[in-house]
Amino acid sequence: MGLKEDISADMKAAMRAREKEKLATLRFILAAIQTKEKELLRDLEDTEVEVVILKQVKQREDSINQFAEGGRADLAEKERAELAFLKAFMPEQMGEDEIRAIVKAAVEETGATSMREMGAVMKVVMPQVKGKADGNAVNNIVKELLA
Repeated sequence: MGLKEDISADMKAAMRAREKEKLATLRFILAAIQTKEKELLRDLEDTEVEVVILKQVKQREDSINQFAEGGRADLAEKERAELAFLKAFMPEQMGEDEIRAIVKAAVEETGATSMREMGAVMKVVMPQVKGKADGNAVNNIVKELLA
């Protein structure tokens, strides 16, 4: 069963359990997936669904920061709850050591020695960690190793 089907099944379970917040979040993510499918005129692969979910996770994280800065703890808490529901569908995130090992291998593979070659390193690393690691964390490790 694919990731989209898992989300649909969870949505049906949330309907039966009358979990309004979870149901709203799952409906929103399914709508985002369907929008992307209409845009591409085909069904999405699980990895593409993960990318859609990752985008939603990033939006929630940004909203949490903005609401916290604006003194709206109630809205920030609502976004945190939605974020928890979304993270259940994300693949397990890589640890810093795993990311560092991939970046070191990419630096050796590309022969990069300075910050000028950062783009070449990132081009090798990102397909390997897409959806499994935060891009900012990868970026910081690449900068650290090339500095």
